[in-house]
Amino acid sequence: MRDHFRLSMQASHLLTGVLAIASIVFMGWGAAAGDTFYLRLGTEALIFAGLALSVELLLGYTGLLSLGQAMYFGVGAYVSALTLIATGSFWMALGAAFLASLAASFVGGLVANRVRGVYFVLLTFALAQVAAKAVYNTKALGSSDGMIGIPVPKLSLIGWDIPMSNPAVLFLVVALVIFGLYGFCSWLLNTPLGRLFVALRANERRVPFLGYSVWHARMAAYMVAGAIAGISGALYPMLRGFVSPELMFFTTSGNAVIMVILGGVGTLAGALYGATILVLLKSFISTYTEHHLIIIGALFIALVLFVPQGMIGCIRPRLMAWLERSGSRPSLPAAPVASVAPIRAARSDLT
Repeated sequence: MRDHFRLSMQASHLLTGVLAIASIVFMGWGAAAGDTFYLRLGTEALIFAGLALSVELLLGYTGLLSLGQAMYFGVGAYVSALTLIATGSFWMALGAAFLASLAASFVGGLVANRVRGVYFVLLTFALAQVAAKAVYNTKALGSSDGMIGIPVPKLSLIGWDIPMSNPAVLFLVVALVIFGLYGFCSWLLNTPLGRLFVALRANERRVPFLGYSVWHARMAAYMVAGAIAGISGALYPMLRGFVSPELMFFTTSGNAVIMVILGGVGTLAGALYGATILVLLKSFISTYTEHHLIIIGALFIALVLFVPQGMIGCIRPRLMAWLERSGSRPSLPAAPVASVAPIRAARSDLT
């Protein structure tokens, strides 16, 4: 069973590696061709991939469906915008967004984790809507118009100031941050805390018998996911130069859930692929018709009906079989897949 889990995560890492290599090739092509549109579109896809990762951590590995991750994405975006206006520093904007989203997710978690099931889903949705309306009616944050004129940040590395106004440089920086978040999620799921997340999804009622607090584990998962969404949101004003309350609306949260389902729930790499596919698909279809949402909705319905495991969910078993036949074994222990992890496996890993 553990070999199966390790192979599944190794397959996800290989698929993520393929996407990382493709990103480097894409950046090189864009820089050589002097392209701006596709580089910025790819950067946007990576930013929303970070938001999808936060949903994947909750839904795929902890079993919590949140329809309010856009709130933390928006908090990160607004705090990053305010910090950039005040200081212009990339690192300060990223750090401030992380702390703000972590604090916001702590407060939100205190409220949302009082309930279970569909009530948790509805409460996370309500929290995001309240936050969005509060921002929408705050004049200091630009009200419904949002904030514009956000300066391009300065990325200082060992005394060097790297110009992030270059689309290729911005794409590379965003890619490093998002793939770094993926690496963090992968590492976290290999820790006892990550095993506890998986145990929650497998059978939450048995977790107290292992000597662990369900409430504390849910709070930890919720806060980590909120911080990941906030860091991703911090990158948005660096790309667009503005932020608006729409970033916190249900549409943003719903799209993130669709990205995870499109890529495959419980695959980790599926969040990255799902976000990339959905953003590029929306851009491509919208160039031909203004009714692109109808087409995307129909495609999503077909996917749920005929490929419920998602695109990466279809590919990964074949890749796992190939890895097993080749005798490959991962060098590091990997987290079990949330959808098949039994509580006994979780207990042995925790102890």
